[in-house]
Amino acid sequence: MIRPQYHFRKINADTHIWRVAPLLRLRFTPLDLMLNKISEIYEPYWYAATDGIPTCLSVMEHAAQVQRADLSYPILICAEHRVVDGMHRVMKASSEGKLTIRAHQIDLPQPDFVNVDPGELPYD
Repeated sequence: MIRPQYHFRKINADTHIWRVAPLLRLRFTPLDLMLNKISEIYEPYWYAATDGIPTCLSVMEHAAQVQRADLSYPILICAEHRVVDGMHRVMKASSEGKLTIRAHQIDLPQPDFVNVDPGELPYD
């Protein structure tokens, strides 16, 4: 069984959290998205919503995930073209010199959790 994945997003002072698996089943609009239009490339994406601080080890772990990323799967974005799932794929496409990436755009529903510590989320 695959460990559940979550999408974290800071909205004002709150951290909104969605389970990714149900989002993948939502109705979507397919599109090819220009990589240079993905603002998260220029942000501390994996660390911002949880106020995490990058360590050398965590950067290395993300680099390994980027190498393993499968570009045959589209990324998931919201209506504002913010990445919901697939940032490792975005970075792999960028590292390979690609200009676009296949994306599925969804309308985000209400979050599953608000202001819950990541360690307190269900992972089973």
